[in-house]
Amino acid sequence: MPRKAAARTFDLGRFLQSAGRSRRSVRYEPGQVIFSQGEPCTSVLYVQRGAVKLSLLSAAGKEAVLAIAGRRDFFGEGCLAGQPLRMATATAIAPSEILVVQKRAMIHLLHSERAFSDRFIAHMLARNIRIEEDLVDHLFNSSEKRLARTLLLLARYGKHDAAPQALPKLSQEVLAEMIGTTRSRVNFFMNKFRKLGFIDYDADGVLVHPSLVSVVLHE
Repeated sequence: MPRKAAARTFDLGRFLQSAGRSRRSVRYEPGQVIFSQGEPCTSVLYVQRGAVKLSLLSAAGKEAVLAIAGRRDFFGEGCLAGQPLRMATATAIAPSEILVVQKRAMIHLLHSERAFSDRFIAHMLARNIRIEEDLVDHLFNSSEKRLARTLLLLARYGKHDAAPQALPKLSQEVLAEMIGTTRSRVNFFMNKFRKLGFIDYDADGVLVHPSLVSVVLHE
């Protein structure tokens, strides 16, 4: 009896490195805008390296930071659900390499590559859970706990594939926008965390130690 061929697995690394009109890899420097709120929503993006801030500008001109996308995160996938325009602005906050996949190519990929589709769905579910947790965090936790949780998430705490690394160089104003408090409060808590040995500063930015989780767990 002939042996069955082994099931073909999707090689994301090879896909990312391959050339094609439907996808391209673009490098961005800190502060460069990747896409702006209100622009046509025609592609899905993937962070190969670096970090991206997603922010929303209100009619009154007030900016709110919605999320930070790091390495191996997708963003801008609203086009897959029929979103015609970008709902937020994406800005690189560190030297970044972003894969841009056109909507049609992304849909074909999701339909043809089950392994990739499973990974993408897992990403979306994890992000929905994160959004729910963020809402609970803002409703019930102190600004100190919110800051600690945000720093741990940015450091990819608990990710089995994430090596310890310095956080992207975020200003205290951005951190304040993310957790809904003032810059002076963020400065106070960052100094407190440093004195307690939960974080350190070096030339690359802020180093977050796993012990910071004790702030989040403390009642």
